[in-house]
Amino acid sequence: MYAIVKAGGHQEKVEVGDVILVNRLDAKKGDAVEFPVALVVDGSQVTLGAKDLAKLSVKAEVVDDEAKGPKINIQKFKNKTGVARRKGHRQPLSAVKITAIA
Repeated sequence: MYAIVKAGGHQEKVEVGDVILVNRLDAKKGDAVEFPVALVVDGSQVTLGAKDLAKLSVKAEVVDDEAKGPKINIQKFKNKTGVARRKGHRQPLSAVKITAIA
């Protein structure tokens, strides 16, 4: 059984026990969070009706609230002007472990 959930502006495919990285949540380590469901697949049965999905949610626990994504290097350069700029970015993330699909 797996579900497609909406988490932090993205959609993620999750199963019970999975640990996923989502955009930083307003939750501390050990807190329980719920995600809205977009689709649920249980064997050959697929649930995607709005009425049926309103009853379902995915429960998860925050494992790490201070994770960071990979470093992205941004470089800008203009030829013959001496203009060069270098900047980096690391997206703040939260690691979440899926505990139940119900």
